[in-house]
Amino acid sequence: MNTQKDGQNDHSKRPSLELIIEGKKFEWFEQFITGKQLKELRGLPLDYELFLDIVEPWKDDAILNDETVDLARPGIEQFYIKQKLKYSIDGKNFETDKQYIKGSQIRRQGNIAADFQIYLDNKQPWEDYLIEDDEIVDLARPGKEKFYSKKEVTEFIIIVNGREKQWNQKTISFKQVVELAFGNYQENPNTVYTVTYAKGPHQNPEGSMVKDDKVFVTNKMVFNVTATNKS
Repeated sequence: MNTQKDGQNDHSKRPSLELIIEGKKFEWFEQFITGKQLKELRGLPLDYELFLDIVEPWKDDAILNDETVDLARPGIEQFYIKQKLKYSIDGKNFETDKQYIKGSQIRRQGNIAADFQIYLDNKQPWEDYLIEDDEIVDLARPGKEKFYSKKEVTEFIIIVNGREKQWNQKTISFKQVVELAFGNYQENPNTVYTVTYAKGPHQNPEGSMVKDDKVFVTNKMVFNVTATNKS
């Protein structure tokens, strides 16, 4: 009874050919092997992307399931897989072979309304990260990225010169900060205003403002404003 596997008959008549799949060495007794056979040999799912490692600067070769590879070429052929990157949006699972995803793509895939904001879930005690539509997220970082949406907040408590102020816009201008601090803004060449801020959102966590500047606002953001008279 013949117990030899398909593609590996007549071992005594051929030398074995060595190959490496995902770091594990194998022997094969045929000159050619298909992508499907390679995955089965290593116990890999058939829907995984398989690549033949090519010497730099050439690009590695993607091997389809029905594609054949010549193992008799000089050297030991090495193969590796690119697993799909997994992520979730509002609890629904997705996967992709792309390393990067834009906020606008997350919004479309998750069917997220325009008046909802998208956040990347971070472990405590770190704050979750706001993802703008034009922002790019790297999905290849360790762990599974989890995105969620929530109604956009436009009512904030900000702290100006030590006092809490209500604010109902996503941004605030230099002039508006001064008005909150002093009740009015003087267009006077002899009056110089200095505005600094801290504990802001990721777009502008801290810094200073000059005339015509505008910054994004988050809850409990701190502003310090001084007025100096040059006369």
